[in-house]
Amino acid sequence: MDTSEVITRLLREHGRTYADEAGITLHDKPAPLYQLLVLTVLCSIRIRAETATAAARELFAAGLRTPRAMADSGWQERVDALGRAHYVRYDESTATALGDGAELLLDRFHGDLRRLREQAGGDTAELRGLLQEVPRIGPVGADIFCREVQAVWPELRPFFDERSRSAAADLGLPRTSSGLAELVPPEDLARLAAALVRVSLSKSATEELRAA
Repeated sequence: MDTSEVITRLLREHGRTYADEAGITLHDKPAPLYQLLVLTVLCSIRIRAETATAAARELFAAGLRTPRAMADSGWQERVDALGRAHYVRYDESTATALGDGAELLLDRFHGDLRRLREQAGGDTAELRGLLQEVPRIGPVGADIFCREVQAVWPELRPFFDERSRSAAADLGLPRTSSGLAELVPPEDLARLAAALVRVSLSKSATEELRAA
Protein backbone atom coordinates (compact mmCIF):
# COMPACT_ATOMS: atom_id res chain seq x y z
CA MET A 1 0.00 0.00 0.00
CA ASP A 2 1.45 3.36 -0.97
CA THR A 3 1.37 6.49 1.16
CA SER A 4 -1.75 7.94 -0.43
CA GLU A 5 -3.66 4.72 0.22
CA VAL A 6 -2.54 4.65 3.86
CA ILE A 7 -3.72 8.24 4.31
CA THR A 8 -7.04 7.50 2.62
CA ARG A 9 -7.67 4.53 4.91
CA LEU A 10 -6.57 6.43 7.99
CA LEU A 11 -9.00 9.25 7.34
CA ARG A 12 -11.83 6.98 6.22
CA GLU A 13 -11.59 4.40 9.02
CA HIS A 14 -10.12 6.35 11.94
CA GLY A 15 -10.37 10.05 11.09
CA ARG A 16 -13.12 11.08 13.48
CA THR A 17 -11.91 13.76 15.85
CA TYR A 18 -12.46 13.28 19.55
CA ALA A 19 -14.40 16.54 19.63
CA ASP A 20 -16.84 15.12 17.12
CA GLU A 21 -17.15 11.90 19.13
CA ALA A 22 -17.99 14.00 22.20
CA GLY A 23 -20.76 15.78 20.30
CA ILE A 24 -18.87 19.05 19.91
CA THR A 25 -19.38 20.96 16.68
CA LEU A 26 -16.12 22.83 16.83
CA HIS A 27 -16.10 26.51 15.84
CA ASP A 28 -13.99 29.45 16.93
CA LYS A 29 -16.64 30.50 19.42
CA PRO A 30 -16.63 30.53 23.25
CA ALA A 31 -19.01 27.64 23.94
CA PRO A 32 -17.54 24.95 21.64
CA LEU A 33 -14.00 25.96 22.55
CA TYR A 34 -14.86 25.57 26.21
CA GLN A 35 -16.45 22.20 25.52
CA LEU A 36 -13.19 21.10 23.91
CA LEU A 37 -11.37 22.24 27.04
CA VAL A 38 -13.73 20.14 29.18
CA LEU A 39 -13.03 17.13 26.97
CA THR A 40 -9.31 17.82 27.36
CA VAL A 41 -9.63 17.81 31.15
CA LEU A 42 -11.51 14.52 30.99
CA CYS A 43 -8.87 12.95 28.73
CA SER A 44 -5.96 14.13 30.88
CA ILE A 45 -5.87 11.09 33.13
CA ARG A 46 -5.31 7.41 32.43
CA ILE A 47 -8.77 6.56 31.23
CA ARG A 48 -10.19 5.19 27.99
CA ALA A 49 -10.95 7.83 25.39
CA GLU A 50 -14.41 6.33 24.90
CA THR A 51 -15.17 6.88 28.59
CA ALA A 52 -13.89 10.46 28.47
CA THR A 53 -16.00 11.35 25.44
CA ALA A 54 -19.04 9.69 27.01
CA ALA A 55 -18.48 11.74 30.16
CA ALA A 56 -18.27 14.92 28.09
CA ARG A 57 -21.59 14.10 26.44
CA GLU A 58 -23.20 13.56 29.86
CA LEU A 59 -21.92 16.90 31.15
CA PHE A 60 -23.16 18.70 28.05
CA ALA A 61 -26.53 16.93 28.21
CA ALA A 62 -26.83 18.23 31.78
CA GLY A 63 -26.48 21.77 30.40
CA LEU A 64 -22.85 22.27 31.44
CA ARG A 65 -21.70 23.67 28.12
CA THR A 66 -20.22 27.02 29.18
CA PRO A 67 -17.82 28.15 31.93
CA ARG A 68 -20.66 30.02 33.66
CA ALA A 69 -22.93 26.98 33.64
CA MET A 70 -20.11 24.79 34.95
CA ALA A 71 -19.15 27.26 37.68
CA ASP A 72 -22.78 27.64 38.76
CA SER A 73 -23.40 23.90 38.88
CA GLY A 74 -23.15 21.92 42.07
CA TRP A 75 -20.21 19.63 42.70
CA GLN A 76 -22.54 16.67 43.18
CA GLU A 77 -24.28 17.46 39.89
CA ARG A 78 -20.94 17.17 38.13
CA VAL A 79 -20.06 13.96 39.98
CA ASP A 80 -23.42 12.45 39.03
CA ALA A 81 -22.97 13.30 35.34
CA LEU A 82 -19.52 11.71 35.33
CA GLY A 83 -20.89 8.67 37.11
CA ARG A 84 -23.53 8.14 34.43
CA ALA A 85 -20.68 7.71 31.95
CA HIS A 86 -18.89 5.29 34.32
CA TYR A 87 -16.09 7.83 34.71
CA VAL A 88 -15.18 6.30 38.04
CA ARG A 89 -12.22 6.57 40.43
CA TYR A 90 -11.55 10.09 39.20
CA ASP A 91 -15.09 11.45 39.29
CA GLU A 92 -14.79 13.47 42.50
CA SER A 93 -11.40 15.04 41.76
CA THR A 94 -12.46 15.75 38.17
CA ALA A 95 -15.67 17.41 39.33
CA THR A 96 -13.54 19.69 41.49
CA ALA A 97 -11.09 20.40 38.66
CA LEU A 98 -13.92 21.29 36.27
CA GLY A 99 -15.40 23.74 38.75
CA ASP A 100 -12.05 25.36 39.51
CA GLY A 101 -11.15 25.52 35.83
CA ALA A 102 -14.40 27.24 34.96
CA GLU A 103 -13.78 29.84 37.65
CA LEU A 104 -10.25 30.44 36.37
CA LEU A 105 -11.52 30.90 32.83
CA LEU A 106 -14.18 33.37 33.94
CA ASP A 107 -11.73 35.35 36.08
CA ARG A 108 -8.85 35.54 33.61
CA PHE A 109 -10.48 35.35 30.19
CA HIS A 110 -14.12 36.28 30.79
CA GLY A 111 -15.01 32.70 29.89
CA ASP A 112 -13.67 33.07 26.34
CA LEU A 113 -10.72 30.95 25.23
CA ARG A 114 -10.23 33.25 22.27
CA ARG A 115 -8.73 35.67 24.78
CA LEU A 116 -6.25 32.99 25.81
CA ARG A 117 -5.45 32.56 22.13
CA GLU A 118 -4.87 36.30 21.79
CA GLN A 119 -2.60 36.32 24.83
CA ALA A 120 -0.49 33.55 23.29
CA GLY A 121 0.01 35.77 20.23
CA GLY A 122 0.47 32.91 17.79
CA ASP A 123 3.18 31.27 19.91
CA THR A 124 2.34 27.57 20.29
CA ALA A 125 4.65 27.13 23.29
CA GLU A 126 3.01 30.07 25.05
CA LEU A 127 -0.44 28.69 24.27
CA ARG A 128 0.50 25.29 25.69
CA GLY A 129 1.82 26.97 28.82
CA LEU A 130 -1.40 28.92 29.34
CA LEU A 131 -3.47 25.77 28.87
CA GLN A 132 -1.45 24.03 31.57
CA GLU A 133 -2.58 26.62 34.09
CA VAL A 134 -6.04 25.05 33.89
CA PRO A 135 -6.49 22.48 36.68
CA ARG A 136 -5.74 18.89 35.60
CA ILE A 137 -4.23 19.87 32.23
CA GLY A 138 -0.55 19.01 31.84
CA PRO A 139 1.69 18.68 28.78
CA VAL A 140 -0.29 15.72 27.40
CA GLY A 141 -3.58 17.57 27.86
CA ALA A 142 -2.18 20.66 26.15
CA ASP A 143 -1.22 18.44 23.22
CA ILE A 144 -4.72 16.97 23.07
CA PHE A 145 -6.29 20.43 22.95
CA CYS A 146 -3.88 21.71 20.30
CA ARG A 147 -4.31 18.60 18.13
CA GLU A 148 -8.04 19.18 17.96
CA VAL A 149 -8.27 22.98 17.98
CA GLN A 150 -5.97 23.32 14.97
CA ALA A 151 -9.13 22.66 12.98
CA VAL A 152 -10.28 26.20 13.83
CA TRP A 153 -7.04 27.90 14.94
CA PRO A 154 -4.92 27.80 11.76
CA GLU A 155 -1.83 29.31 13.39
CA LEU A 156 -1.28 26.00 15.20
CA ARG A 157 -1.09 24.00 12.00
CA PRO A 158 0.42 21.54 11.55
CA PHE A 159 0.21 20.15 15.10
CA PHE A 160 1.16 16.51 15.62
CA ASP A 161 2.27 15.48 19.09
CA GLU A 162 4.78 12.75 19.92
CA ARG A 163 2.11 10.03 20.02
CA SER A 164 0.74 10.85 16.57
CA ARG A 165 4.23 11.30 15.05
CA SER A 166 5.35 7.96 16.49
CA ALA A 167 2.26 6.25 15.06
CA ALA A 168 2.99 7.81 11.68
CA ALA A 169 6.54 6.47 11.73
CA ASP A 170 5.24 3.00 12.60
CA LEU A 171 3.14 3.12 9.44
CA GLY A 172 6.00 4.27 7.24
CA LEU A 173 4.75 7.84 7.07
CA PRO A 174 6.83 10.96 7.76
CA ARG A 175 7.62 11.45 11.43
CA THR A 176 7.71 15.24 11.27
CA SER A 177 4.72 17.55 11.48
CA SER A 178 5.81 19.34 8.32
CA GLY A 179 6.14 16.05 6.45
CA LEU A 180 2.69 14.89 7.52
CA ALA A 181 1.21 18.26 6.59
CA GLU A 182 2.22 17.66 2.97
CA LEU A 183 -0.04 14.60 2.80
CA VAL A 184 -3.45 16.16 3.45
CA PRO A 185 -5.22 19.51 2.94
CA PRO A 186 -5.01 21.89 5.93
CA GLU A 187 -8.63 21.22 6.85
CA ASP A 188 -7.84 17.51 7.35
CA LEU A 189 -4.86 17.94 9.68
CA ALA A 190 -6.91 17.55 12.88
CA ARG A 191 -8.58 14.45 11.47
CA LEU A 192 -5.24 12.92 10.49
CA ALA A 193 -3.79 13.63 13.93
CA ALA A 194 -6.81 12.01 15.58
CA ALA A 195 -6.59 9.01 13.23
CA LEU A 196 -2.95 8.45 14.10
CA VAL A 197 -3.71 8.61 17.82
CA ARG A 198 -6.59 6.16 17.44
CA VAL A 199 -4.39 3.74 15.53
CA SER A 200 -1.66 4.05 18.16
CA LEU A 201 -4.20 2.87 20.74
CA SER A 202 -5.20 -0.16 18.68
CA LYS A 203 -2.62 -2.84 17.96
CA SER A 204 -4.99 -4.55 15.54
CA ALA A 205 -5.57 -1.35 13.55
CA THR A 206 -1.83 -0.79 13.24
CA GLU A 207 -1.24 -4.36 12.08
CA GLU A 208 -4.07 -4.17 9.54
CA LEU A 209 -2.63 -1.01 8.00
CA ARG A 210 0.86 -2.45 7.92
CA ALA A 211 -0.33 -5.66 6.29
CA ALA A 212 -2.48 -4.03 3.64
